[in-house]
Amino acid sequence: MNILYDKDHYKLALGQINMAKHLISNVSKDYVRLLKYGDSLYRCKQLKRAALGRMMTIIKRQNSSLLYLEQVRQHLGRLPSIDPNTRTLLLFGFPNVGKSSFVNSVTRANVEVQPYAFTTKSLYVGHTDYQYLRWQVIDTPGILDKPLEDRNTIEMQAITALAHLRACVICVLDITEQCGYSLKQQCELFNNIKPLFANKPIIIALNKIDTKRPEDLSAEEKAMLEETFKKDDNHLIIPMSTFTKEGVSEVQNTACDALLAHRIEQKMSGNKVDNIVNRLHVAQPKDGTRAPHIPEAVLAKRAGIKPAEVRKLEREMELELGDDYILDLKKHYDLPNPDDKYDDIPEIWEGHNIADFVDPDILKKLEDLEKEEAMLEEAGVYASEEEDLTEEQMEIREKAGLIRKEKAVIRHKHRLNKHRNRTPVSDRVIMKKQGIKRARSLSRVDPETAMEIDAKMQTKKSKPGRDISGLRDAKQVKEVKRLKKRSQIKMNQFGRAGEADRHISAKLPKHLFSGKRGAGKTERR
Repeated sequence: MNILYDKDHYKLALGQINMAKHLISNVSKDYVRLLKYGDSLYRCKQLKRAALGRMMTIIKRQNSSLLYLEQVRQHLGRLPSIDPNTRTLLLFGFPNVGKSSFVNSVTRANVEVQPYAFTTKSLYVGHTDYQYLRWQVIDTPGILDKPLEDRNTIEMQAITALAHLRACVICVLDITEQCGYSLKQQCELFNNIKPLFANKPIIIALNKIDTKRPEDLSAEEKAMLEETFKKDDNHLIIPMSTFTKEGVSEVQNTACDALLAHRIEQKMSGNKVDNIVNRLHVAQPKDGTRAPHIPEAVLAKRAGIKPAEVRKLEREMELELGDDYILDLKKHYDLPNPDDKYDDIPEIWEGHNIADFVDPDILKKLEDLEKEEAMLEEAGVYASEEEDLTEEQMEIREKAGLIRKEKAVIRHKHRLNKHRNRTPVSDRVIMKKQGIKRARSLSRVDPETAMEIDAKMQTKKSKPGRDISGLRDAKQVKEVKRLKKRSQIKMNQFGRAGEADRHISAKLPKHLFSGKRGAGKTERR
């Protein structure tokens, strides 16, 4: 997953979708709570539309994340189904060496084969049968000989399969060099990714022998092949041709037998075998142990082979020298001039050599600058003006600060009191403004005068209603009410029953509740 797509990007997209789910759930809860207080069908329907609109807005904001996750889903759905526990044959090599042709020959798969490189851009799985067992054969994209960090996504699929699948590895080589890569480059690729083959049987398949036989190779190429692949007995070299099908079945059978033997060996080395071995009895000869019989021809052949020079490891040198050992990683550098091994490696930043910007006199300049600063401090350049103030001046400054603080508090209180409601006006003030003289009681005044005084005191203009405020006369009020009623017609139409509302057209459909009941019609009603 992390090879085809960035794992962090994938998790970030999933997190955004999860957050959107929670937001939509909260919107749903809020509007369900509001629906309880809906006073009409139209109000409830408008609340539903508002809730759906907010939900759609949340979903539209996640458009980029949804498109990315859909792309990942479609790509993962197209990936082949690989069983890591079943018996597996895994092919690898440079592009255009014949891996896909081998898969098409031994399985029922139909992998595309073209005369140019990187035709295979992903893993392809084919299935075959051997000794009544089901085997899966995996075709990997071509691998180029370069550092791991420089490999692209296509090559990393093959590297991941080699590293994590327990399989028999078939290394396909093109001895004709028609693939565009020399035999030396193919051997170097095998040596570079050899650590990935730990605890795995390996088969070397020399392809395209219909064009060039292994006997036609030069002495240097034969020695290179022997030096690369015959160091370990597990490396079996088998010639084949996917064009004429010569040696294809032999490579398949040899690889399957090697993997079966390897799986049995692993099971025997485990702890689960002890319970079974204790029940078995191995018969021994009566005359004692028998020594292994090695033919004389094999012994003579072994005597003629010179032992290869064994390179002393750094660990062995460390144990031998003890405290005097110094790790030197530059002594194995392969440079045209051996004297350049121990030169300082320049540090490059944004295409520039850092050494070009280093001032060799920087320490001396820093020392001179510190001396200059010390002289300025002694001269009193950095002395603050507060040191020259007298005690009286300091006291005045402190009192001025308190005065400013008190003024700010008074200003704040005034602003708060300014916005408060005004105090109610008494009846005495109102009568004085209206020119009415205060008497002890209205009962002592004439009835007519009392009514006039009462009317004057109660005359207070009432506020006009909100529906007629701002209108000149009754005619304009009538026109406004007519326009209001006309604009409400369209809104009332939205309050009618629509497609989303439950509707029962007929309580008793005639085709179900009319006529005589025939045989077998009772269950229908």
